[in-house]
Amino acid sequence: MSQFLVLSRRRTESYVDADFDALIPAETQRVRELYAAGVVRQIWLRGDVPGAAFLVEADTEQEARGAVDALPMATSGLSEFTVLPLSPYRGSGP
Repeated sequence: MSQFLVLSRRRTESYVDADFDALIPAETQRVRELYAAGVVRQIWLRGDVPGAAFLVEADTEQEARGAVDALPMATSGLSEFTVLPLSPYRGSGP
């Protein structure tokens, strides 16, 4: 199982708050389902821009991207998502 850092950014330059507010319940529900399934491991709201940062576990990058691309905020185009593959930090071991 591999881990991926996902950064989302709301496209506030193209959409208004009401657009985001309309999709937040569906987005929240889908993230809860992915969390319960062990796909989303942790999630935070970003402090620099409107959006989120979350840790995803998947067998492949394609699988991780598939889960992210199916999120309501992604399918609607309201947010953009960056999926970054992570590797173990070697400074902690021999």
